[in-house]
Order: sequence, then C-alpha cells, then structure tokens
Amino acid sequence: MVYFIGAGPGDVDLITVKGREILSKADVVIYAGSLVNSEHLKFCKEGSKIYNSASMTLPEVIEVIREFHGEDKTIVRLHTGDPAIYGAIKEQMDELEKYDIEYKVIPGVSSFSAAAAAIKKEFTLPSVSQTVILTRVEGRTPVPANQDLEILARTNASMAIFLSISMIDKVVAKLKKGYGRGDVPIAVVERATWEDERILLGTLDNISEKVKEANIVKCAQILVGDFIDCDYEKSLLYDESFS
Repeated sequence: MVYFIGAGPGDVDLITVKGREILSKADVVIYAGSLVNSEHLKFCKEGSKIYNSASMTLPEVIEVIREFHGEDKTIVRLHTGDPAIYGAIKEQMDELEKYDIEYKVIPGVSSFSAAAAAIKKEFTLPSVSQTVILTRVEGRTPVPANQDLEILARTNASMAIFLSISMIDKVVAKLKKGYGRGDVPIAVVERATWEDERILLGTLDNISEKVKEANIVKCAQILVGDFIDCDYEKSLLYDESFS
C-alpha cells in the first residue's frame, strides 16, 4: 500500500496520530525535504529506506514506488501541510492508477490553519465572513483569469494566500484594487508552528514595507480580511435564547 500523508505545517507533533502510526511502520519513505520537518524521520523504523524528493523528478518518484510496491512494501509519500492543498499529488496518484497501485490519502494540518492559530483568529465570524478563500498570485504557475486576486478580494471573504510572499507588492496592489481600500487588516506568518516562527501584523497600506524590513521571502502565509481585527456578532450556537 502507498500512503500520501500530510505531515502538518512544521511542528513535528502536528502530524495526525494515524499519519505517525503509518509512518512508523513504513518500509519506504519519500519525503518533501525542502519543506517537511526532518524530525519526522526519527519516527521511522530502523532499516527503512528514506528518499528526499526535493532532488527527484516525478518519474523518479514513481519508479521508486513501483520498485518497492513490487516487493510488497509499505510506502509513505510524506508531504507538508495537507497534501490536498498545493501538494501536487493528483499527478502522482494518476501515475499510480496507471500501474494499478493501491493508495490512500491521510489528511494533515494545513499552514493556513496553523497561521490562523498563530495569530489567534477565527476565519468565519458571523456578520463579517462565512467564506474562506485559499489562493495564490500567479508566478511560474498561472492562475485562471477569473480567479485573479483582485476579483476574489471583491467578495470580502477571509483569505489565505499561499506561495506569494516573494511577490508581496503584487499581492498588495491586487488586494487594494479588489477591496477598494488600504486599511484592510493583514497578517504574514512565516514558518507557522516552527521554532523560528515570525508574525507581522499590519494593513494593506503598510505590510509591504514590514515584510521587506523583516526580509521574509519564502515559507510564509498571508492572511487578509476584516476577521483579523473587527467588530462581529456572536454566534447563535451558544446563544441562551437559541432553541
């Protein structure tokens, strides 16, 4: 069996119990070494074979899986965060299906959830936002025109922006056009849940300068929306008059 496992955002204890149990029994582990905390490998059993996919191509990853699957080994493909979000697992699963290789996906804690926890905020506040948008700006990977950040910002939904901190000026420009104002609260969380986590709080008017002063250029979540700093209505869930 092949398992795609979300390792969580950074803190080695934020992998799920199920994910760690499978990892500890795996014969082969292929992990995304550029992002996954290497401390996870300490939970692998003695003698397990470890591969760092940061230096591997898709065909190389699939070839390793095919080789050991033929030997009836338990194989773990360890991804950062939750593998369903910017995890590039669809192309891997499609290849496995070509060879009739059975697989399962074990979800994990995404960096957007970890970033919200880091700043102690709730994305879905009554009367403010009941929608969370996970997105990015175009880089080497294009974004469909109707999902441009400026268009999404017009919804006033809570937003978590991935893979975009190196283009903070572009992000801010698009958000300002979409929101139509510069006082929208924004947070940048670098390496959420890692020991060297850093948090910057500001508005669209000043966050670019803060990011550049802090020299944050990668591994950061951008959270934006009034949910970060606003008045809101209390939930009916715990309202004493709500039957």
